[in-house]
Amino acid sequence: MSILKLGFPKGSLQASTAELFKKAGIQIYISERSYFPTSNDEELEIMLIRSQEMAKYVEEGVFDAGLTGYDWVCESGAKVKEVCELKYAKSGFRPVRWVLAVPESSKIKTIKDLEGKRVATELFNFTKKYFAKNGVKAKIEFSWGATEAKAGNLVDAIVELTETGSSLRANKLRVIDEILLSTTRFIANPDALKDKWKKEKIESLAILLKGALAAEGMVGLKMNVPQKSLESVLDVLPALKNPTISQLSQENWFALEVILEEKTVKKIIPALKRAGAEGIIEYPLNKIIY
Repeated sequence: MSILKLGFPKGSLQASTAELFKKAGIQIYISERSYFPTSNDEELEIMLIRSQEMAKYVEEGVFDAGLTGYDWVCESGAKVKEVCELKYAKSGFRPVRWVLAVPESSKIKTIKDLEGKRVATELFNFTKKYFAKNGVKAKIEFSWGATEAKAGNLVDAIVELTETGSSLRANKLRVIDEILLSTTRFIANPDALKDKWKKEKIESLAILLKGALAAEGMVGLKMNVPQKSLESVLDVLPALKNPTISQLSQENWFALEVILEEKTVKKIIPALKRAGAEGIIEYPLNKIIY
């Protein structure tokens, strides 16, 4: 049997990635004591690895494919093929940002003010290139953690990852520049994509994962509508949503089905009922394949 070696992100992306795979129809079983999860897909051989290391192992062929952040692909400089972008992160579906930040009380306003200063970050290589691109000579130090606490105490500035900015505000830090916007990427080893079976397997996974993401925050609605109320019901639905309409066996009645954002449904259902719709059913979606 053919096997695809898949690198699975350990750490901040682990839980959200496992949930995405579950919605895609692939259940990942992760043990606290093992780095080798199992799944209900017997064609996958999975290993947990930190996102920071993923790209280099995919490049070297240790994994045929893997999931990691765009930031760590840039940081590693690994030569891998991006299969698709997957817009999800640790706690939501917005991109994460690497920002240059200083203490609120600092007189530093721009990157130019960091000439000859000290900067700490985990994104070491990319930050060095960023400073060089801006023509600023600063001492870039690799940070092993607790980076935010170093600003104003051990270093003049930091380059740190943020999703909402709440941690930066809590540590009284001020952002002076955004240096990288990052989302999760599904990456593959170039040689693996030359193998017909592996290429098809990787592309199939990409279709399922993108479909699961597309379904996030969406629900389906089914309802029965008498002909006399059809126009009124259609007026209730958002203008850009084209429902599927089928004639029922009962004369002058139609079945209507539409996909909507879940946040709008609580307002729409009562309006649909008042417009004449009956037998309204709301159902969750696991995947939407475009």
